[in-house]
Amino acid sequence: MGKLGLGLIAGLFAIAGSSAMAQQKNVNIRGTVTGFDGKILSVNSREGGAVNIELPENVPVAGTKAFTLADIKPGMPLGVTTVKRADGEIIAIDVRPIPPTAALGLSPFDLQPGSTMNNALLEGQAQSAGGSELTLNYKSGMVKVLVPAGTPMSQAVPGSRNDIKVGETIFVAARVDADGKFTAARVQVSTNGIKPTQ
Repeated sequence: MGKLGLGLIAGLFAIAGSSAMAQQKNVNIRGTVTGFDGKILSVNSREGGAVNIELPENVPVAGTKAFTLADIKPGMPLGVTTVKRADGEIIAIDVRPIPPTAALGLSPFDLQPGSTMNNALLEGQAQSAGGSELTLNYKSGMVKVLVPAGTPMSQAVPGSRNDIKVGETIFVAARVDADGKFTAARVQVSTNGIKPTQ
């Protein structure tokens, strides 16, 4: 086979691989539950659209409880969503504990435009004029984050599918296929009026 033929085959494999990867992506859906029949979860999304999401039997459902700065202890793994203010200061817009097994690091997040998820260990906490300042160690570096008073915080707790009721606030990490079908991979729902903040 000539070089042209080999190059064409290699190109086709590359396209096929790219196409397969493009067929499925991960999305976060935030909104209010409008229906749940035990299998299909209907949500009025934060963006204003109605979304139907398949909820497989093996996907656990988490509830939500309150979480405050007083609950934070040195060395605790935290998920802190941040944005950079115009003056360059890094500001928290969501603080919550994460499992000890969670991978540490920084990554773009979609809670707000330009937000970053900081999965890190708490190295220090101090009061400042604008609130509480957290020093976070995300394994490959350190970052100082200002947590203003009133910053949304919450904690995931074990829940059940019975917690999914019309009117509850919900966060769903889902996969969406090329045909537009959503399948839940992780679910957290509001409990006793405490809403997921992520």
